[in-house]
Amino acid sequence: MPDGSPRSREHRLLLLVALALPLALIALGRVLEPDPRGWGTHEQLGFEPCYPMERWNVPCPGCGVTTALALAVHGRPLAALRAQPLGVLVLLLALGGAGWALASHARGRELGPELARVPWKRAARWLAALGVLAWLYKLAAVRGWL
Repeated sequence: MPDGSPRSREHRLLLLVALALPLALIALGRVLEPDPRGWGTHEQLGFEPCYPMERWNVPCPGCGVTTALALAVHGRPLAALRAQPLGVLVLLLALGGAGWALASHARGRELGPELARVPWKRAARWLAALGVLAWLYKLAAVRGWL
């Protein structure tokens, strides 16, 4: 820190999480083989198939996120966007969060107070709206409307 005082435990924990999250997502994406259907990659982790897709051919709001993550990490960003834009957004937010945390750390700022300044309600509304749009896109893609 600029005044030479040590970093708080909260700061170190937040920095660790901010750096570990994108690394974990990248590692996960590397070990998974993207499902060619555009969804279902999560089944490689032992999860059940998406019930709405299996039953009614209707994607759940998160359908394709794991597939998009795997595609993006395998160097296929356009295929990742086609599979599920929300998955690409999650990866970009994780990478951006790590960059923000590192920059704040380098400037000597405590991450806890920095996070408290984020307009979380507005951010949550934007993320929810983008999530709904991504789900509608996935629904249209599955139904062949695109």
